[in-house]
Amino acid sequence: MMLDMRSTVRIDDDLLTELKERAHRENVSLTRMLNRLLREGLQASRGRPARRARYRERTVAMGSARLDLDKALALAAGAEDEEVLRKMALRK
Repeated sequence: MMLDMRSTVRIDDDLLTELKERAHRENVSLTRMLNRLLREGLQASRGRPARRARYRERTVAMGSARLDLDKALALAAGAEDEEVLRKMALRK
């Protein structure tokens, strides 16, 4: 025989709202819904953690570079300067 025990628990507002909605949809009390979800969570945590598939990055051949990458920062700075000048000219 299991004895009921009252306890005070602080639950975030968004979780409480979701719990109440779920309990209402399933036509059970908030207490039963909370107990059921706690049991499920505890049982899941006792088991072995789910193994996730290893992430593999797909690579794509992009060909050879069209610009001399030794001066990439200088090219980027020049392009940025051109864009700033273009925007300033539009404000006239």
